[in-house]
Amino acid sequence: MVDFLIGLFLASLIVALFTTRLYKLFLWYSINSLMLGMLALVIGKNIDDDAMIITGIITIIVKAIGIPYILKNLSQKFHFIRQITPEIKVQYAIMLIPAILVFTFYLSAPITSMINTNANYVAISISSLFLSLLLMIEHKDVASKIIGFLSIENSLFLLGISATNGMPMLVELGIFFDLLMAIVVINLLFHKEEMKI
Repeated sequence: MVDFLIGLFLASLIVALFTTRLYKLFLWYSINSLMLGMLALVIGKNIDDDAMIITGIITIIVKAIGIPYILKNLSQKFHFIRQITPEIKVQYAIMLIPAILVFTFYLSAPITSMINTNANYVAISISSLFLSLLLMIEHKDVASKIIGFLSIENSLFLLGISATNGMPMLVELGIFFDLLMAIVVINLLFHKEEMKI
């Protein structure tokens, strides 16, 4: 089940890289966050960690439902262009994504050799971190860059739960506080973008 959810997490991030519609990008981010929340629930149930289960539920509510809803409302309010064009051409992206995946598996080899369990999950979370950076780089518009930033946060969260089999509740609360600060910054960026238009 964990392998399936991590596969869907990575697949939704890869599909988001090829998305040319803003609302579909929000949808793929929502699916990505949903997989992350379900993964936290499954791992929390497997290791009998109530904090991880609570974190999974909060992740689904805040990231999979709340943030995409807020972003969609803000983009409607500020009349953002729904057609988003990636700066990297599709044929280059098709070659770049597998190269990133292979590179990160080699890059994470020294780290994964020290981990007895979930070694491949750590490699996948590092590769998803690089893919999120690519998503952030390949778009000029602010909404896509915000989704890239939030995807980086998802990748770091996945790295935390896969490398340690659960994180302290204090760290998880710190991550959610960062997300709240990110929403404030997002609102400011949308206002700034509206002034340009």
